[in-house]
Order: sequence, then structure tokens, then C-alpha cells
Amino acid sequence: MKIVVIGGTGLIGSKLVNNLRERGHDALAASPNTGVNSITREGLADAMNGAQVVIDVSNAPSWEDQAVLDFFETSTRNLLAAEAAAGVRHHVALSIVGSERLPANGYFRAKVAQENLIKASGIPYSLLRATQFFEFVGGIAQFATVGDEVRLSPALIQPMASDDVAAALTDVALAAPINGTQEIAGPEAMPLDELVRRFFRATDDTRKVIPDVHALYFGDVLDDQSLTPGSSNPRLGPTRFEDWLAKSTQR
Repeated sequence: MKIVVIGGTGLIGSKLVNNLRERGHDALAASPNTGVNSITREGLADAMNGAQVVIDVSNAPSWEDQAVLDFFETSTRNLLAAEAAAGVRHHVALSIVGSERLPANGYFRAKVAQENLIKASGIPYSLLRATQFFEFVGGIAQFATVGDEVRLSPALIQPMASDDVAAALTDVALAAPINGTQEIAGPEAMPLDELVRRFFRATDDTRKVIPDVHALYFGDVLDDQSLTPGSSNPRLGPTRFEDWLAKSTQR
């Protein structure tokens, strides 16, 4: 099949393109870097020509509330219109576990808006909601740092490796549309503060992690359901955080 990966040169997209090509498919890495822009529509019609599946793993260039909403709404509308014109029969999008449970987070609100546009489009679709990636733990810590202290909620999080996200997306894209949502997560849940503490131990970071039930996670107070799967049968990636840490710190 010809499969277009929007955001195909990013962290998840590049892994996804490789996976699809290894399985014998014609995977197009579509991004502004490769001449395909879902905001300006540059190269979009040509990219969609002959495509059976489109996978959207694009990311907004800004996290400012209005900017990120504008990005996902504009991009998604343009993609869906181009897909309808080209006869694409499966739209796959990567979203975030817990998006609807953290309304103060502008990025999460934008992902919910994106999901709603896809559901209303009439194009067969599959939504894959993933938990936070291991690769972003350092960024979470940095966001919560004041001086040499890092205040984080002890609420549960169930993060996963980006390789496992790409593997799940590959399987979803090559299967029939589910016209619904599948959740994916890592193999173990742990308190957010403990997750960062483990990361610091592995990277010899001397900052002190302080558990704080009132600490905000990108604008919201967390509970144990905020960042963990809400469904009874999420797909669990095989990679444990400790194994990922051991591998990533050896490089």
C-alpha cells in the first residue's frame, strides 16, 4: 500500500516510516522538510495521490494555547479534505491518553478538537491514544524545576517507549479501521515523582524531587486516572522503563 505519514520525519514518524517500509509498503515521509505542508497545503494533493492510508503523527510548532489549537484544527481539516478528494479509506491519528481529563492543558484541548474533526469527517478512522513517552521525562522534569528542586505530583503515570508507540501505530495502520479509539501504554504504572527520581538516578542528576499533590502538570492537578489508560483493555508496550534507561544511558 501507499501510506502517507504526516510528520514522517519526527521522533515517531521516522520510526513508523521505517517499520512500514520493512513490511514492504510505500511509506511517504510527509513534512514541511519534504515539501508537504498540512497548514499551507503545499504538496498535499500530490502526496495523497494513490494513498490508501494516512497516518497523522504531526506536532504543533508552538505550545501556546491558541496556536496549538489553530495548528491541529487547520492541519486536520486540510488533511481530511485532501483525503476525501483522493479517496483515502483509512485515517489514523496519534493522540494522548487522558486528553479529555485535563481541560486546563491547551495542548490536550487541541488534541480533543482534532479527534472530534476526525470522528465527524465520514472517512474511516482509527485513533490511537498513547501515554507519555519515556523520551520526554527529562522535559517534564525541567518544566517542574525551580532552583535545584523539582516538585511533581505522586499521581500514577504509565509511560512508554517511542519504539512501542511506532510499533502499535504500524499494526493499526495495516489493519481495518476501527472507527473508534485504542489506548496504548507502558507495561507498568508508577508515581510521576518516582519516574523522574529513577531518571535522575540513571543520569546522575543531583536535583531533588519533591512529591506534591498540588503540583501542576502543564496546568492541571493530577490524580491516578489522569495519565493512565481509562479503558479495560489497553495495548501494553513491552519495554520497561528500567530497560529503556539502561539502553539510553549507554549511548
